[in-house]
Amino acid sequence: MLHLTHPNTRRNFLSVGSLALGGLALPQLLRAQEAIKQSGGVVKDKTVVFLFMHGGPTQTETFDPKMDAPSGIRSATGEVRTTLPGVSYGATFSKLAKLAHKSAIVRSFTTGDGNHDIKPVVSAATFKANLGSIYARVAGPNHPRTGMPRNLALYPQAVDPATGPAITNFGQFGATGPLGPAYTPFAPSGDGDLKRDMKLTIAPTRLDDRRALLGGLDQWRRSLETGSITEGLDRFQAQAFDTLGGGVAEAFDLSKENPRTLERYDTSGLMDVNRISRRWNNYKHYGDHVKSLGKLMLLARRLAERGAGFITVTTSFVWDMHADSNNATVTEGMQYVGAPFDHAVSAFIEDCEARGLGDKILLVCCGEMGRTPRINRSGGRDHWGGSAPLLLYGGGLKMGQVIGQSTKDGGEPAADPVTIPNLNATIMHTLLDPGVARTLTGLPREVAQVINGAPPIHQLF
Repeated sequence: MLHLTHPNTRRNFLSVGSLALGGLALPQLLRAQEAIKQSGGVVKDKTVVFLFMHGGPTQTETFDPKMDAPSGIRSATGEVRTTLPGVSYGATFSKLAKLAHKSAIVRSFTTGDGNHDIKPVVSAATFKANLGSIYARVAGPNHPRTGMPRNLALYPQAVDPATGPAITNFGQFGATGPLGPAYTPFAPSGDGDLKRDMKLTIAPTRLDDRRALLGGLDQWRRSLETGSITEGLDRFQAQAFDTLGGGVAEAFDLSKENPRTLERYDTSGLMDVNRISRRWNNYKHYGDHVKSLGKLMLLARRLAERGAGFITVTTSFVWDMHADSNNATVTEGMQYVGAPFDHAVSAFIEDCEARGLGDKILLVCCGEMGRTPRINRSGGRDHWGGSAPLLLYGGGLKMGQVIGQSTKDGGEPAADPVTIPNLNATIMHTLLDPGVARTLTGLPREVAQVINGAPPIHQLF
């Protein structure tokens, strides 16, 4: 795998091995692209950015504050009015409240259990494959015109090398289930044995020298064992150079962004991370979240503009709010976690609106569960699968609404329950034409099941 290193930050930000091959040999990429041409337009010109709120966010302090409920149930942070009549959010989300008419909140979303995992992205419902891998199996691993990977995963190290690695204790975001490694999400931060085996650093200035690049690729080639991944490598060399020369590499480099835009997204200045209480063992994760979330969302927007189809964004395991030795109380935790979320997601929505991307990009924000309706004795909320927060923006869907409702304590759906398969179908119906997908020959049963196995959230269409 070829890594480009920015001369100032020395941060690896692009992996041409995965970019050009999607994890396997170029002929597979070419076959996938040919399948797209024959599919009759199954792939829409859309992107899904899935912001995974790892740890299980509280539904009460985010989008369903229940201020009429007794103390200990209602939002511990208070509420803030939104631009939707009669609708309020938890008080930490003051910026998102001003954009409520641009988003949709689901108050009847249930993930089914209170287990720590990554089930909205990778679950039995997706046959243990990343949702983006399901999409890439239909769309192809790379965009046929730009070469941009269709399926990406962004972790903090993609924008800040000082942050910790991706959290994999509770699930592998790069899982592809029965689909095989050709559809593994491309992670620009770099991870995995295959990526480490194929590392090669080349400064961006050397991209002007075709022979230097191809020489580097020859070195990369010699580092590989013989096998299917070396098939058609001469064609891979040409494609790698053409892809890099076509501007895909630039999309990964935030130094190319307008400084004012970068400043608007940046969450690192919201608080001094050194002042995060060391009382909580999770303090390093809180700091990584503060430092990286805004830049990750900006990177996601840049990649979406250049042809990415499904982008998983996750910072760290920070939304767990037990108020125990590891995790802060609800009120303190929402400052460490909720405030950067409010800043970064509102910046993303405003930026997409200004760029005319509101119909092209669908943003999905949720975690693996919600939190208990009643605050525990320590000031935290514990695991709860009955109800969880879900925010959506864009994608050409119907925004400016609250879908469903929860019980008086916010613990269960009271009307119009929405499950993970419903969310999966909504995502797939946004990215793909399900009618055309049904006509495709050779489509794995598992892929067809995710696309059409459950009804999408009908209020959005």
